[in-house]
Amino acid sequence: MPPRSNRLLDTFSPELHRTLSSMARSVELPRGSILFTPGEAPSGVYFLTSGVATMVVSVADGSTAEVGVAGPDGVIGAVNLLGPQTAVAQCFMQIQGHALRVTMADARKLFTESEEFRTRILEYVQTETLLTSQLAACNKLHQSTERLARWLLTAADCTGSDTLTLTQESLSQLLGTRRTTVALVAGEMQRNGLLRYRRGMVQIANRDALASTACDCYSVTKRLLEGLYRSRA
Repeated sequence: MPPRSNRLLDTFSPELHRTLSSMARSVELPRGSILFTPGEAPSGVYFLTSGVATMVVSVADGSTAEVGVAGPDGVIGAVNLLGPQTAVAQCFMQIQGHALRVTMADARKLFTESEEFRTRILEYVQTETLLTSQLAACNKLHQSTERLARWLLTAADCTGSDTLTLTQESLSQLLGTRRTTVALVAGEMQRNGLLRYRRGMVQIANRDALASTACDCYSVTKRLLEGLYRSRA
């Protein structure tokens, strides 16, 4: 998918946009590209212009759970501008894309010197924190079918496409379930006409029906992001 705009960058004043663009480097991010890892300080921040990144936490027994998802609507690594703590999650590209990458040193300098940049980053981090809280509740309280529907709708919003390149293995990692569970859930959705599914590819066939199947976390998280940018429109 060709690069497109980033919603956070689009809120910047022309002067700030020029300043950040002079620092940034356009990078291609194939599926599986690791943007940061647990216990390590990220070397840069990423303004995605296409694709989908996910944040996943692993525990001692090898189980995993999704704790965040990001597309061209914010900046990955923003929380590391606030202090020295390192991440507890791994962030990687679930769907390939492009980004503008700014080194952490340059981003921290801009965060210190530019009130506008600092304000936008803090607003985004607040929203990101609220999104993480909602996903924590979702992982605990909702069933695999609801969560899969929510994730697919969110990914479609991020990419601007109802056709997604995804494997059962990646979906099972996100949902914290076995591949056999994902196969059963996806198969049922396909039989009900919600999806068209084949190896490595998922196509949303009936978006309204999929939205009805998804938990209310989809509408809550979407409303949070829309609220962040509505005031800047």
